[in-house]
Amino acid sequence: MSDEPTVSGPDLTAGIPIVQVPEGGMLAGHVSGKPVLLARSGGEWFAVGAVCSHYSGPLPEGILVGDTVRCPWHHGCFSLRTGQALRPPALNDLSCWRVEQRGDKVYVAGKAQKPERAASGRRGPDSVLIVGAGAAGDSAAETLRREGYEGSLTLYDPDPDAPYDRPNLSKDYLAGTASEDWIPLHPLEFYQERGISIVRDRRVMAVEPKARRIRLDDGQTREYGALILATGATPVRLPAEMERGSPPVLYLRTFADSKAIIAAAANAKCAVILGASFIGLEVAASLRARKLEVHVVAPDARPLARIMGTELGGFIQKLHEENGVVFHLQQKAREIAGGAVTLENGERLEPDFVVVGIGVRPNLELAERAGLTIDRGVLVDERLQTSAPGIYAAGDIARWPQPRTGEPIRVEHWVVAQRQGQAAARSILDLDQRFDAVPFFWSQHYDVPINYVGHAERWDSIEVDGSIEARDCAVRFKRGGRTLAVATIYRDRQSLEAELAMEQAMI
Repeated sequence: MSDEPTVSGPDLTAGIPIVQVPEGGMLAGHVSGKPVLLARSGGEWFAVGAVCSHYSGPLPEGILVGDTVRCPWHHGCFSLRTGQALRPPALNDLSCWRVEQRGDKVYVAGKAQKPERAASGRRGPDSVLIVGAGAAGDSAAETLRREGYEGSLTLYDPDPDAPYDRPNLSKDYLAGTASEDWIPLHPLEFYQERGISIVRDRRVMAVEPKARRIRLDDGQTREYGALILATGATPVRLPAEMERGSPPVLYLRTFADSKAIIAAAANAKCAVILGASFIGLEVAASLRARKLEVHVVAPDARPLARIMGTELGGFIQKLHEENGVVFHLQQKAREIAGGAVTLENGERLEPDFVVVGIGVRPNLELAERAGLTIDRGVLVDERLQTSAPGIYAAGDIARWPQPRTGEPIRVEHWVVAQRQGQAAARSILDLDQRFDAVPFFWSQHYDVPINYVGHAERWDSIEVDGSIEARDCAVRFKRGGRTLAVATIYRDRQSLEAELAMEQAMI
């Protein structure tokens, strides 16, 4: 999702001295004008496209793990043997080339034919219904087909635009630097060709576990062999009397919400953001890109300090202030009326519109009415199965046992949701899929990306390697001497290495 990638390095068809690429090494080159990654791993040679299919990240700057390569930007993972996208957020496969060794040189020849996916003989349940076509639901549907499932497969979501790339709604698309055709995860034909039905004009009102069926808002029922609940979350809203005031109050969760903010910004001069969450601050950055005056109102002493710590939170605040954002911290909105937002200290702000980003609540109503076990989320086991046989939960609503600490956690991150959808699909097909992925998310503030791997709800120490102010650092969140999470700025490889170490339980 960027401009046409540029080529660099040698022409790999002309041959490369073997000694130029050591074992475990990679080399960026090109073939017929296309950027190609040449890799050497386990005594074998591989050549695949050098550009990640998610946002065009530079794969040669990533890391090799066995016969896979991981993207440095957002941790997508690809097979070096087939080019297949193995882990989200990468969804589309890479091209693959043949590699030949002749004497002391290695050559990249023509493109390799994609292997035919053999019939798996894996029937699975007669039908799979998925409630929610967000990150988790879409990933589950795609994975079921990739793994050879041939039964009936239906996604239910009342959002007319789903499935789409939700992280972009507060970042490049809202800032005006990404076009609308970036937003769908796949073209409509993708679902049609794979026999994935998407029902957008019906809402699932009830799940009946004993009868193995759902009930729709028109009274009709649909039976299922397996069910995935991926109902996501809903923004926390202001009291109704504040929403009815003037200036208008907007939220950001859906594609339609993002377009509404863009429309409001078209003729506006000033906006107020309520909440210094990731969403709130990303919206602030995007509206500054549109040259609006932006005020952020939040009850915190430092933005994001609860997640990132005081020092990193202070850096993020300073970064926004350097870009013109005005903060009103340790404050809340007391009233929205008469064209103004009045704060608790009596200060009046007069924006053209307000965007609220004060958190989200998981959509647990279906699960609760179905009698599933709930504990600040839908409790699932390591295979993402709920307390009811045949019903799985993934994404923002799922609370699962974290292997590294044994504590059940619920994480509201896009990549986690995608990987959980993938795992739930494989569990349905009895592929012995245990969800043990290390949580990962990224946030973009102007030209500064922050990658975060792991999960630290609380910590007793923070270690900074490098300089936060110089935008070159790795920040480790520790409890009892153990690293629970690592946040990095412009240390993409170190972020990947931290993720891998956590997977291997080395730190």
